[in-house]
Amino acid sequence: MQNRVVITGMGVVAPNGVGLKAFENAIRNGVSGIKFDQQLADLAFSCQLSGKPFLTEELIGNYFTPLQLKNFNSSGILYGIIAGVDAWQDAGLSINKAEDPLWDYGTVFGTGSSGVERFREAIYKIDELQVKRLGSTAVVQTMNSGVSAYLSGKLGLGNQVTTNSSACCTGTESLLLAYERVKAGEAEIMLAGSTTDSGPYIWGGFDAMKVCTYKHNDSPEQGSRPMSATASGFVPGSGAGAFVVESLTHALARGAKIYAEILGGNLNSGGQRGSGTMTAPNAVAVQKCITKALANAKVHAAEIDTINGHLTATMMDATEIKNWTEALQRSGKDFPYINSLKSMVGHCLSAAGSIECVAAVLQIKNSFLFPNLNIDDLHPEITNLIDEEKIPKKAISKEIDILVKASFGFGDVNACILLKKYK
Repeated sequence: MQNRVVITGMGVVAPNGVGLKAFENAIRNGVSGIKFDQQLADLAFSCQLSGKPFLTEELIGNYFTPLQLKNFNSSGILYGIIAGVDAWQDAGLSINKAEDPLWDYGTVFGTGSSGVERFREAIYKIDELQVKRLGSTAVVQTMNSGVSAYLSGKLGLGNQVTTNSSACCTGTESLLLAYERVKAGEAEIMLAGSTTDSGPYIWGGFDAMKVCTYKHNDSPEQGSRPMSATASGFVPGSGAGAFVVESLTHALARGAKIYAEILGGNLNSGGQRGSGTMTAPNAVAVQKCITKALANAKVHAAEIDTINGHLTATMMDATEIKNWTEALQRSGKDFPYINSLKSMVGHCLSAAGSIECVAAVLQIKNSFLFPNLNIDDLHPEITNLIDEEKIPKKAISKEIDILVKASFGFGDVNACILLKKYK
């Protein structure tokens, strides 16, 4: 027998809000977290905008002791721990202080890289013949699995503890991997999520590729323009999102609140064949990912109420909409509502899927659609495919039964997940 699987806790560290309450308030009201970044300007970046979470020392002190913060310089691990611990406590779970680990509880917590600033410090110390001054945490702060290792230690997890990494798909993939483990009965609870570091050493490569916008350095909140005719590239962002993924039986037995049910999904790759490259998706693979996700979840395309798209504010947005219409065989007024969180937070890279999935689940649980910003000039190729009213410019009160969320990443990889209101 396979378990039904639900989400019972969430945490978020986003450019426009840290914590569920602040984040939901921001997305409901179309509050942007994108700002001018003086550091990027000083370093002569073309794109001088970024979306970075704002964390006070007081807030950080709630998760770390002064000793733990000594020589600590990994923003991605910091974001991941805050989001992960918040999700754990939001689910009504206590921090395990017992001698034995929680054998049925584990984590899949992803990232694209870890501790880049710490790694940079290490390089300089080594080059200056100061290897003995690297400190005892240099390795755990710079290994990709550092975030899952830190979370396991904080929570005492004894089941699978791992870090996945699949570019922009990482967060959505982590949620699916956790779902599959709980569904198969290999764990009762899995903490899923993803994070990414902040800063120029993460974002510089994208600026060099010319995929980031440079046209709105003097108007930051207008910089991220998914589905807009004047979209000129994405705004780099950072943060983390986290979920407690639990078997329905276990959740009901302990009286947990339930945000949504996970119905299923699909992961695939276009193999960088056909129209697919390292940086562009294979359209056939994208459509297969969507249709196979629906089949896996036993959902008909006509049942989809809402899409939370990948939609990065690049030239690929119109292609993504076309892929949705082809995969669902729905267009015009029949197309589901669709929105993109990137208009408010930018592209949070390996954290994008998890932060956006938090937003998606909040919409399901609390019956609303957050607005798309900066779309007064919708791309004509998009309006030729779907009705303009399906792309809300203001928040809408709406009962959502089934939502589909997809992420598409560098390397021609795809992830699609189906979420349902729990009844």
